[in-house]
Amino acid sequence: MRELLLIRHGQASFSAEDYDQLSPIGERQSVLLGEWLAACALMPELVAIGPRVRHRDTAEHCLRAAGLSPPSSMLQGLDEVDHHELLARLRPDLAAPGALRAAMRQSGDPHRAFQRLFVEALDRWASGEHDDEYTCSWPTFRANVLAALQTLANHPAATIWAFTSGGPIAVIASALLGTPPSQTFRLSWPLVNTGVTRVRLGSRKSTLVSYNAWPHLERALQTGLVTLR
Repeated sequence: MRELLLIRHGQASFSAEDYDQLSPIGERQSVLLGEWLAACALMPELVAIGPRVRHRDTAEHCLRAAGLSPPSSMLQGLDEVDHHELLARLRPDLAAPGALRAAMRQSGDPHRAFQRLFVEALDRWASGEHDDEYTCSWPTFRANVLAALQTLANHPAATIWAFTSGGPIAVIASALLGTPPSQTFRLSWPLVNTGVTRVRLGSRKSTLVSYNAWPHLERALQTGLVTLR
């Protein structure tokens, strides 16, 4: 049996100028994951990493904690949706540097305000009515993710760890479960930072085995480690 572990990145820096970096909690989550995987999981023969800094840094902290240095490969298809562009197409007033952060600060609950806005932006993007407005349309994004999955399925490695984001994980899970593509992002909302999704790989067909598990955070018995952003 060949296995793919899809790993969502650790908590990023939501309120920082540069979102694409791990917070101290994100670093701790990644270390705990590495320790847990070293104790409980099959070791990888290949590590696949998305192109974002938070993907790379999650992988580095995790692998160091696991005492591993396997070969790695960057796959563009493991990239996350460009939330900056999606929000700017929905709300052009948020396109200027710092505009989104300023708007969120005006809310009593910035995380909830961002979530509502992001859901609306995703719905617009996935509607198919504005494809020509985006650098990467929803059909193209989905096709790129599934092409990355097929690349990993075709690789001879018995065990692969892939560090990515919620969007690609949701796309893969949706495709393997046969749910409507329009409902894909409903699967992404409960994804926990450094949560693990297992896929049994096959060259013709892959199977979703488990989704969004975080035993490494539960066993730490520390508050604040289970995060969604």
